[in-house]
Amino acid sequence: MFTYFVHRVLVMIPTLLVISILTFVIIQLPPGDYLSNHLEELKSQGESASAMAKIEFYREQYALDKSPLEQYARWMGFWPGPDGFSGLIQGNWGQSFAYDLPVKEVIGDRLGLSFLINFSTILFIYIVAFPIGVYSATRQYSIGDYGFTLIGYLGLATPNFLLAMVLLYYANVYFGISIGGLMDDKYINQPWSFEKAMSVFDHMIVPVIVIGTSGTASMIRRLRANLLDELQKQYVTTAKAKGVPRLKALIKYPIRMSLNPFIADIGNLLPDVISGSVIVSMVLSLPTVGPLLLEALRNQDQYMAGSLLMFLALLTVVGMFISDVLLAVLDPRIRLTGGATK
Repeated sequence: MFTYFVHRVLVMIPTLLVISILTFVIIQLPPGDYLSNHLEELKSQGESASAMAKIEFYREQYALDKSPLEQYARWMGFWPGPDGFSGLIQGNWGQSFAYDLPVKEVIGDRLGLSFLINFSTILFIYIVAFPIGVYSATRQYSIGDYGFTLIGYLGLATPNFLLAMVLLYYANVYFGISIGGLMDDKYINQPWSFEKAMSVFDHMIVPVIVIGTSGTASMIRRLRANLLDELQKQYVTTAKAKGVPRLKALIKYPIRMSLNPFIADIGNLLPDVISGSVIVSMVLSLPTVGPLLLEALRNQDQYMAGSLLMFLALLTVVGMFISDVLLAVLDPRIRLTGGATK
């Protein structure tokens, strides 16, 4: 098991390296860049030479006048710049040209809030989906099963951003409150305190429900189908014939066997939650990395966009790692090493 764990950790390194190459290529695909466009705008407006000199400084600092290979190596920290080796792997996320600030300062608390929302959404999905999926499978064709099936189809068919707008409208019209944002206005740009944390918790409930609705619905359907398949197998009938209590037989065998796809979906669920939270963050005015990413891509603010994409990629790779390790622990039938079966 330890060897498998180390192997999976080592696999993550080249995976992230390949993702960084693809990310850099993608953000370089549009013609021009932010500095070139901004320089032309300054020239047309007759701005001072000092502003243009600053742009030229950034161009030289980040090798924007060099080959794409050197730009990538400088961004990652494999190639020394004016300040020596300083790049993504050293913790230097580069400069946001649109904000004229380091990327770390622009992002601020947004990374932590984004992680908190996505992690809470995944917990919400599993906490809600697991008991409902088990109930629907063990009480097939009951009124409750039909009811949860209907709710599941509605959850799958309703876009997250549409549900967010509906909740915004009804909360404002019927209750006179705004559910936008992640905290009260008085706590914005203020140091963290217990009151601020409670304000974040109160405002986080609606976004978590909105973002997690579709994931919960699909997870319920998947767990129900897997558990129904296990309940029809011969070993369940044998357990009943031997007089094994129903609850014990259900927990020890069918539920355990049907959890494999449930656990494996952790890696797939994380990118779905992240992609779904981008539009919801814009609708609900959430201070997360989603709106910043869209703005950076639109403005060709390449270091901001590249850093955020790498952060999201890291979350996805970590999610896949967690799901693989949990599967190996849960099901001994999963072989951890290669070779022929004896």
